[in-house]
Amino acid sequence: MSNTNATVLDAVIVGTGMAGLYMIKRLNDQGLNIQAIEAGSGVGGAWYWNRYPGCRADLPIIEYSYSFDDDLQQEWDWSEVMAGQPEIERYLNHTADKFDLRKDIKFNTKVTDCLYNEEDANWTVKTDQGDVYTATYCILCTGCLNEPNYPDFKNRDAFKGDVYHTAKWPKEGVDLKDKRVAVVGCGSSGVQSIPEIAKEASELTCFQRSPIYTFPARNAPMNPDFLAQAKKDYAYIREQQRNNEMGICNYRGPKKPKDPNAPAKPRPSKKILDLTPEQRKEEIKQFGLEVLNQYVDPFYNPEANAIACDLYRETLGEILNDPQKADALSPKNYPMHCKRPVIDTAYYEAFNQDNVSIVDLRETPVVEVTDKGIKTTDKDYEFDVLVFATGFDAMTGTIMRLNIRGRNGELLADKWKDGPRMYMGLQSAGFPNLFTTTGPGSPSVVSNVLHSIEQHVEWVDACIAYLRENNIKTIEADKAAEDAWVEHVADAAKGSMMAAPSCNSWYLGTNVEGKPRTFMPYLGGTKTYREECEEVVTEGYKGFLMAS
Repeated sequence: MSNTNATVLDAVIVGTGMAGLYMIKRLNDQGLNIQAIEAGSGVGGAWYWNRYPGCRADLPIIEYSYSFDDDLQQEWDWSEVMAGQPEIERYLNHTADKFDLRKDIKFNTKVTDCLYNEEDANWTVKTDQGDVYTATYCILCTGCLNEPNYPDFKNRDAFKGDVYHTAKWPKEGVDLKDKRVAVVGCGSSGVQSIPEIAKEASELTCFQRSPIYTFPARNAPMNPDFLAQAKKDYAYIREQQRNNEMGICNYRGPKKPKDPNAPAKPRPSKKILDLTPEQRKEEIKQFGLEVLNQYVDPFYNPEANAIACDLYRETLGEILNDPQKADALSPKNYPMHCKRPVIDTAYYEAFNQDNVSIVDLRETPVVEVTDKGIKTTDKDYEFDVLVFATGFDAMTGTIMRLNIRGRNGELLADKWKDGPRMYMGLQSAGFPNLFTTTGPGSPSVVSNVLHSIEQHVEWVDACIAYLRENNIKTIEADKAAEDAWVEHVADAAKGSMMAAPSCNSWYLGTNVEGKPRTFMPYLGGTKTYREECEEVVTEGYKGFLMAS
């Protein structure tokens, strides 16, 4: 039975990042009685929590921005091509204010329980502040990169100095001037933060287990004329995003009439295997290291990938002055495109500074954390500040830590113990009226994630409207459809470097000790996925079970 002291709602939304904010907006437009619950003191999700130095978007911001409201698109002026965290957070606060979303959010509150009541066909949601809600629908907007991951070092909490995680950086910032700083982890957050920390720290020691393939971001101040033209072209940009399998337009401004007298602009080749060794070197010289990320064949051809990897390491040896640093920072024994693409601003240049060093944990593993620093098999390191840039328990971490119980009290974490099982990344069988946005089994993190967020929010919103209009009490994934979709997701990953046997990444969950190895996102593409979602609806919500 539902709790008689509970606040009765139509829907509870967990999380107020980009997905949660848009979900509030859509359900408000339907006139639903809702409550959003947010652990932080402000909106923004990942852009609220990740305040570390250098944090910024890894896509052009005109494409990594909301498309649902043209006034919002026209009134916001971006200052950089790839905006930084402070500006994105301001943008999301502006969005919350523009659509009066804060009235439906309870901040500084964590969900502790989500319990399905079969008799009443609703959810009881409890919080750490003592709140109890009953709602017809429970919608998880908890994000894919939310739950911080820490390394399993012996005596990890022994260090007596200041300790930070990039995903929980203090709002007031951290003074690192003239401090001896250690950064553990050289993934995306490490790649972004290390060059900035290197500007302040007297000594910066980076501890790295798995070097990353990273390419220059080429960020720059936003050209006002370019932004003005983009605003005029937003309808075109969004349509191109919808027709691209990554949700990306690659907008470069309006196409200009070709001048027949203008010299042909050189363009990189499409395939690395079409080039001679000399031509490959020449294209790197001409277009930069990032040309290796533009050839198509390394994404699926092992021979092409091996060539690209060799050229990457060779070029790295030319960029870095110190052979030890070049060797330590060289990715080895796994393919390019295995991990999430990383772009950087002066990352390798930072290691050419005398105050920056790299410890290769493949050669000298960590023995333990000490009260003064870190001890490896080679040396005792001492420092004042320890920064964990060790990423996230991605895609499932937060959801698995919530006490989510469906039919017959089944714990979702138990159902997912061998890997997440969802139908289209939207629902899991046995958990009626529980939705996730950009959940496992959807394109999410292998796409322009905000483009995928909007598609998911709109699908969930339309589904709820359909249920209400037709007096349908519950919807849940059919187990057979769920099993088929899980298999389809696995098949879509086959042949990709992301799922290669030699690849270990948070896509596969292998960055978290004890997490089952399974490829979680859907590689079929956002355009294909959207069409599949639309087909499901057209065929009467095929693969879902409904009850009145």
